[in-house]
Amino acid sequence: MVTIRVISENISAQYDETREPALRNVSVTIRKHESVGLVGPSGAGKTTLADIILGLITPTHGSVFIDDQRVQRGEAVRPGLFGYVPQETFLIDSSIRANIALGDAEDAIDDARVASALSAASLNGFVASLPQGLETMVGERGLRLSGGQRQRLAIARALYRDPDVLVFDEATSSLDSLTEAEVAEEIATLHGNKTLIIVAHRLSTLRDCDRLLFLEGGRLVDQGSFVELLHRNATFREMVGSMELATPDTEAATRSGTA
Repeated sequence: MVTIRVISENISAQYDETREPALRNVSVTIRKHESVGLVGPSGAGKTTLADIILGLITPTHGSVFIDDQRVQRGEAVRPGLFGYVPQETFLIDSSIRANIALGDAEDAIDDARVASALSAASLNGFVASLPQGLETMVGERGLRLSGGQRQRLAIARALYRDPDVLVFDEATSSLDSLTEAEVAEEIATLHGNKTLIIVAHRLSTLRDCDRLLFLEGGRLVDQGSFVELLHRNATFREMVGSMELATPDTEAATRSGTA
């Protein structure tokens, strides 16, 4: 696998000339197999930064490099580089197998890769319990599946293409807390095997990340591990406290922050 480096050199982005920039002078390097969480208040620029890295938005200033190669304006990134898991998963009214290999013709589906993706997304047991297995129809928009099953299916779909980088954009925010914790565990098993970029309001999803990038007002204002930000970043500490993510580290950081 090639070394993946996504470097944003003083990136800025603005959707409308009459509005404030969504990002201001952000510069960051994401290393191969690193898990990075994008965190900050609403409107901080988390999704904008993720979209720039994905090539969905062209920055007004700055450049993005992948493997030290500049991504040219309007140029598509290398096919298969990114896998994307959104908040709301688009499913077609077809089989589980067809949804995982979405875009492949029926006779072109690689069943070995389907099996591997199912295993990585912890769907083996669920699929094995179904009378029709992989040929089970998911219903319109996946209505025959639970929210957690739909998100695991979205993860399996992303993994089917064996991407170098996986981007999770609020992928657990619509789930109940128990299901969110279960899906977060599946994401955690990918740490060290893929480069992970995770955008999340639910900070519990980000606890195991190698590094958190804390954005505020479109600027990258801090970065470090979950525990490091707890100890030195008051805004992050307040966000964690408001979500009642009580741990010994949280409590110690809260005491030191108010001492």
